[in-house]
Amino acid sequence: MLHTARSYNGMVVSPHHLASEAGLAVLREGGNAIEAMVAAASTIAVVYPHMNGLGGDNFWLIRTPEGQVHAIDSCGQAASAASMDWYRERGHTSIPERGPLAALTVAGAVAGWQSALELSNKAMQGKLPLSRLLDDAIRYAREGVAVPATLANNAAAKFDQLEKVPGWKNRYAPNGKLIRESERLLQPEVSATLEQLVKAGLADFYNGDIANSIARDLQDAGSPLSRDDLQGFAAKVVEPLHLQLGEHALYNMPPPTQGLASLLLLAVFERLYKRQLCGEVDSFAYVHAIVESTKAAFRIRDSEVTDPDYMSRAAESFLDKKIVDQLESQVDPSRAAPWPDAASAGDTVWLGAIDS
Repeated sequence: MLHTARSYNGMVVSPHHLASEAGLAVLREGGNAIEAMVAAASTIAVVYPHMNGLGGDNFWLIRTPEGQVHAIDSCGQAASAASMDWYRERGHTSIPERGPLAALTVAGAVAGWQSALELSNKAMQGKLPLSRLLDDAIRYAREGVAVPATLANNAAAKFDQLEKVPGWKNRYAPNGKLIRESERLLQPEVSATLEQLVKAGLADFYNGDIANSIARDLQDAGSPLSRDDLQGFAAKVVEPLHLQLGEHALYNMPPPTQGLASLLLLAVFERLYKRQLCGEVDSFAYVHAIVESTKAAFRIRDSEVTDPDYMSRAAESFLDKKIVDQLESQVDPSRAAPWPDAASAGDTVWLGAIDS
């Protein structure tokens, strides 16, 4: 039987207990939720690297004590050299799923940490040094962490795609033997990178020695990313999407995330709920209403959501009452609509922190 965990003074959640504990320890030392999140996120990059490492991106929703909600988009842009012609010249009609040619966007994660910590210091009395926030991640990378089942399974499933990627076998298949669940995973390169960030500051990832090293390795591997792509990259503070459902104010990220679909799903479901078309929780009608609301939201997502610079209309305009009413009217309480598109494989991680 699962029980909901509750706490009055703070909480941190993540897909791995060590990341949650790293954030919780920061809260107990007087850190705020943003500082706890940086500790948890940096630890995730070490203990759950197959899902979100230093080469990934992040998006932040932050509510300050005054009630203002801030959104940070730290999704790196594509390399300036990446184009259809660039890939065609190398014999490809599509972007490869793995390998150096798939590494075509700037890694935004570290810039997201930096932007969030700037807000922490400005609006939330942040005081803990970066050395403390990255301490757990550095220690786990240097001393080792037990390989989780999902990492072992992913390494085995994607071995054929990744074995030729420079450096991959050294960590995940040393001596030709794949890592196994519960074995100790050592990541000295990651610990050295995090230690350099503590020493030189997070901007070093884009404008310093780390940036030079990343650019050199990517160029040697054949990636389209260059030093110029890394230089000066910064996370963007954007306006969050907002939806009022009854007494509840809901916020989510704008594109390129699926935040719009999440809010639309809830808006359509609320209409069905008010019309008493949902039945009791766990009933067929209830599940049907949720599934059909999801399909309605996905129809907008799949036809409209893309790089915000290329969207024909503002994302928030789709939360207009008329559009939500139209989507709700398309839901048949007795018949399932087809899925908008075939599902594609993909996953990510979500972390949350709340302080007192």
